[in-house]
Amino acid sequence: MVDLCCSYGINTALLNCRVTLSDLSTRYTSHHLSALPTRQLAAEDRTFFAARRRPEAATATGIDSAALAVGYARAVGLLDHAFAENLEVTEPSPALRRTLAGTDLITVTGGVGYVFTRTFTRLLDCMPTPPWVAAFVLRTVPYQPIADLLARSGLVTEKLSARTFRQRRFADSAERYAAFHALAVNGLHTADKEADGFYHTDLYVSRPAPDIAALPLARLL
Repeated sequence: MVDLCCSYGINTALLNCRVTLSDLSTRYTSHHLSALPTRQLAAEDRTFFAARRRPEAATATGIDSAALAVGYARAVGLLDHAFAENLEVTEPSPALRRTLAGTDLITVTGGVGYVFTRTFTRLLDCMPTPPWVAAFVLRTVPYQPIADLLARSGLVTEKLSARTFRQRRFADSAERYAAFHALAVNGLHTADKEADGFYHTDLYVSRPAPDIAALPLARLL
């Protein structure tokens, strides 16, 4: 799998290790860990995640322009491959291109908008067979251009309509106002969603039509 905009590898931790988001929140807000220098924290994290790694863990490649974050995720064992590259600006490096060749799944959580069609075009150009794409996309950001791009590669995009997913709290009132304005422009209501003080995302899953027929989205989730 490829985790796009992976940061410190939280998605991969949740997928490949026996931990919850609540576990991680408790861990990284603890007084003990907050007082540790980075090198010692990395050593403790390597032990922590190795002890909880699932036997069926997926091979994980992380891509993020934040070199320190993606490097940390690789150092503590959350990523098998780590690339500090900005595919909105540059072509994939030869090493990244080789690594992407066998991708089965692309994930991105909250990163669409920072990365857009140029990044997805460059990713798909490295993959002989288009992988599944699972994207949690802020409701303030349009996803249709990416869905159209994926369609040209033979992927059908479905949106989970039953619910949205919290992403993070608004940083301040200005950010909240900007989000509400963007949602209003698109005719989207904030009740029971952003009105709770958090950005909310929609889940989009893109797959080949035969895969959808064999495993409908409702059963997959």
